[in-house]
Amino acid sequence: MQIENHIRSQILIDALPYIQKYHDKIVVIKYGGNAMTNSELKEAVMRDIVLLSEVGIKVVLVHGGGPEISAMLKRVGVESRFINGLRYTDEQTMDIVKMVLSGKVNKELVAALQLNGGKALGLCGCDGQMIVAQKLESEVDLGYVGEIKKITTKPILDALTNGYVPIIATVGTSETGQSYNINADTAAARIASCLRAEKLILMTDIKGLLKNKDDENTLIPAVNVSEVAYLKSMGIISGGMIPKIDCCVEAIRRGVKRTSIIDGRVPHSILIELLTNEGIGTQFT
Repeated sequence: MQIENHIRSQILIDALPYIQKYHDKIVVIKYGGNAMTNSELKEAVMRDIVLLSEVGIKVVLVHGGGPEISAMLKRVGVESRFINGLRYTDEQTMDIVKMVLSGKVNKELVAALQLNGGKALGLCGCDGQMIVAQKLESEVDLGYVGEIKKITTKPILDALTNGYVPIIATVGTSETGQSYNINADTAAARIASCLRAEKLILMTDIKGLLKNKDDENTLIPAVNVSEVAYLKSMGIISGGMIPKIDCCVEAIRRGVKRTSIIDGRVPHSILIELLTNEGIGTQFT
């Protein structure tokens, strides 16, 4: 599709206030879902991040890799088990998680960003004790699933200061060296809050928070965190959206100015969310 030059110029002019708003600010993006497995969407995400970096926005990319972990476990003959939405992680599974997240997915993302002209630095939560974790206490034993005790921001800030996009695999480590599998949404929220990020974006495979989960035309574009308890009581926030929105609320309460859940199935959804007045998902303030 050809766009006339006057339309191109208007798009850039309209984006200018948002570029100025986020210039030299930190934006944390949790990357997952279809945008991570679909090659065209993946390319769009990488180009979005490179553009944001080039105009002076400091992007931190936090990623998961559930489908890749499940595929590797299947290849080695280990069944994936989930308890309350969390992957049961025994010693063998933990080895696979580290190998896939830190060794395969992370480095593929670094390469993809660099192929699009960006500067990327792949990091794991174990690097520089970035994500210090302990065993997640729950009613059912989840193995080496961890909860975050502390975030060390220096490795991330060092990368940003030197012009790199930090790409972070969410494997944590205890003070005694035990590795833990950390939920990527939770890690992104804690990292964003410890960095005092201007914005946290969670990429998903749905349009955002819907008033009617079966009707994408019922998108709720903005929510104040004080409304969340009511929306839960009404059943509007339910199922898999609960932990994601809880992460958004926690990030806001810990100092992040805005958080958003956006539809990663839409090409260039990151740019639409950050650089337009309308945005694309549900924003929490």
